[in-house]
Amino acid sequence: MGSVRESADVASFYHLRGASLEGRACAGTACFVARFLDPERWRDAASRAPRVYCLGKCYVAPSVAEDRRRAGVHAVAPRPVVLERLVDASVRTLGAYEALGGYRALECALGRAPAAVVDEVERSRLRGRGGAGFPTGRKLRAVASASAAVKHVVANADEGDPGAYVDRFLLEDDPHALLEGLALAAYAVGATQGYVYLRREYPDALPILERAIAEARSAGVFGPKMLGRGPAFDVEVVVGLGSYVCGEETALLNSIEGRRPFVRSRPPYPSASGLHGRPTLVQNVETLVNLPWIVRHGGAAYAAMGYSRSRGTKVVSLSSLFRRPGLYEVELGTPVRRIVEELGGGLATGVIKGVLVGGPLAGVLPPRHFDAPLAFEELAALGASVGHGGVVAFDEHTSVRELVHHVFSFAAYESCGRCTPCRLGARSVEDMVAPGRPPGNATRFEEIVSALRATSLCGHGTGLGEFAQSVLRHYREELAACFVSS
Repeated sequence: MGSVRESADVASFYHLRGASLEGRACAGTACFVARFLDPERWRDAASRAPRVYCLGKCYVAPSVAEDRRRAGVHAVAPRPVVLERLVDASVRTLGAYEALGGYRALECALGRAPAAVVDEVERSRLRGRGGAGFPTGRKLRAVASASAAVKHVVANADEGDPGAYVDRFLLEDDPHALLEGLALAAYAVGATQGYVYLRREYPDALPILERAIAEARSAGVFGPKMLGRGPAFDVEVVVGLGSYVCGEETALLNSIEGRRPFVRSRPPYPSASGLHGRPTLVQNVETLVNLPWIVRHGGAAYAAMGYSRSRGTKVVSLSSLFRRPGLYEVELGTPVRRIVEELGGGLATGVIKGVLVGGPLAGVLPPRHFDAPLAFEELAALGASVGHGGVVAFDEHTSVRELVHHVFSFAAYESCGRCTPCRLGARSVEDMVAPGRPPGNATRFEEIVSALRATSLCGHGTGLGEFAQSVLRHYREELAACFVSS
């Protein structure tokens, strides 16, 4: 196990360096909209430094680090892929994983050319499950095509979007699925070293991952020859120190290298010059967990599920205000209304005003658009996003002004500070809409939103702009009370 290497300059960047999570309450979005359920706990979360923005326990929000309750896990899709082993129990050991077919996909892949694995993933039409929805096969092919003696694969386990917790459950309850996916990706692109970049806020996942890696090494799955006959491959866990922007792949790579985790300018892309300047594939946990199923069953079987350009399944994480919070694996294209009203059972706390889908730096979907399918382009057309699949509902206990202030406060706190629109714009709007402040300037607000969307260097700033734009689009009348016209 490694950790982020710290110079004084680098160490000062991270929020949780040297900080204990013991007794800490979460200040994430799911906890914010549920703050009325435990006001004292929320006051603790909001007032203590450093802030902890998501513990991955949104189903019991407002949450604390010591809460050991587990979410319900439901495989609703006709053919479950990601949660197929977790509906009934956790699968933490190598023996349990192999008894359910684990590592058979890797056995199969090693009997074929690496290019055949890339072909199968392209045929599946799998898209990244961590944010932008970029075609996974295209990423694999780019790294496979790069000419280099050494290549890397990296699992982005820095699931930082408050409201999503599927990666935590996969890391803690099905670690070998991630490791097999990482090994398949490595074989496909010609990489010999893999990394899991684990967020500091998921401490229980670390010993589980380390044991799983040790089991895989002892059994000869990893080592000088994968499964005794393939190329060399090994995995190392690197633990972050608390930074939302490290979820962006190039910032994450800088963090592993021990550099200040600023977002890199592109090109070059990581597929050509990533970790230590070498071709690198970066994929999030849920994306990688899809790969063993695709290799076992075929890309065509995976592509047969889904909707339009969004194929396969997606796990959604329902927050604590729902009557039935938990993880639900659904076929892409499932109407948001079915997720909210049928699976989640509606809200237990009041009348629903909207849902944040895919993270706070995405968009808000009002009830009148709940018939929209959970699909990449279709949600984007409404100013929302599939993203990580978090579904955070809010009711009349949270005004739109309060929600905007919370999201901009989160964004300002987590900004890396490298680009002006994000560094200054987020803080300006946070101050502008703060409770008790006199009305701000409406024109100035919209100018900042426009600048965030158009000129930010990464998805932190552009996502913040998208969030604000969706609020203006769907809740303009309620938000107007915060501003005066210029």
